Amino acid sequence: MENNRKQFLPYKIVYSGGEGEIIEKKSRFIAAIAPAESEEEALAFIESVRKKHYDARHNCPAFIIGQNKELTRCSDDGEPSGTAGKPILEVLLGAGLTNTVVVVTRYFGGTLLGTGGLVRAYTQAVQEALKNVGIATMRYGSVISIETDYTDLGKIQYLLGNKGISIADSLYTDKVTLKIQIPKEQAEPLMKELTEQTAGRVHCEVLEDGYYMEKEDV
Repeated sequence: MENNRKQFLPYKIVYSGGEGEIIEKKSRFIAAIAPAESEEEALAFIESVRKKHYDARHNCPAFIIGQNKELTRCSDDGEPSGTAGKPILEVLLGAGLTNTVVVVTRYFGGTLLGTGGLVRAYTQAVQEALKNVGIATMRYGSVISIETDYTDLGKIQYLLGNKGISIADSLYTDKVTLKIQIPKEQAEPLMKELTEQTAGRVHCEVLEDGYYMEKEDV
């Protein structure tokens, strides 16, 4: 039972990538972030950034893969140990993200930053890039079909609206069929409430269970 609960916990991902840049003592730090569902995808993205910025002094990568963050990797790519890869990874972990890859490119500006300066610069570059990506929470939920007559439609729409549940699809024939998607633990209580509120006239059915994307407000 404990394993099942862990398996279906929500997790956060990047669903669309983006970049951010800072300049520190004439050094440019360009952070590029992308979604990656496997180590192969992460490595391919890292290689593409290295090719794009082939003339840069450093291309420092970090990535996290797996629903439970099973795989984490990072590299300082020639920077002093612990000043680049680990700080980049820490930003991702602090944001609660997984299935995400980052590469921070540094064009050296001629002035040494010291270890503390490097840590701050790499950290700030990733934080800047995170402002420009799409982040979503993956939740384990149920797709529910709600079949009702027109008499109860308004009542059902009002009940769903009060709970902040949006209608994903609707079909109007001699009856109305609505389709919604909600966290799995809410499915049974909601179907029971709908049945009670319509005196048993509504027909509810779970069509499928699985993860769905809940995008954060930009």
